[in-house]
Amino acid sequence: MADDPRTVRSLAVTVGDVVAAYETRRRSSRRPVLRVTPPFSGRMRARLHDPGPADESEADDRNPETGALHVPPARFVAEADVPAYPTPDATEDALRADPDAEFSVERHRERHVEAVEAWRAAVGESIAASVVLRVGDGTHRVEVKTLDGPSVG
Repeated sequence: MADDPRTVRSLAVTVGDVVAAYETRRRSSRRPVLRVTPPFSGRMRARLHDPGPADESEADDRNPETGALHVPPARFVAEADVPAYPTPDATEDALRADPDAEFSVERHRERHVEAVEAWRAAVGESIAASVVLRVGDGTHRVEVKTLDGPSVG
């Protein structure tokens, strides 16, 4: 049963890994996942992983070559609670509309950095309590346990 992902009851993941994978998928063509490697047990660790160009199966999260689970980061996030990713243009418009702030390139850059950090914090606060894994011809719901701090790799 060590190769059956249905034995997993909970996944531990760093907030930073979820946010990084979620943001990368929105801003580039890269497709990072949260990977869980066999042998499987009740409590497992999901780590940030970039599998390179690959087709994602709609039916199964398992990588056919390794048996590892490749879970898209959006499944870890309650997306309805996440605002749109801030664009430089939207940040500029908000800055120009602020009567208490004078526009400058430096102030625009600072405001945009702040907006992106606020977006990342919103994603981190929107991590779901559980995630559904797609395995074989069915699904399996597991609890999500968030860890503070950066990913270990």
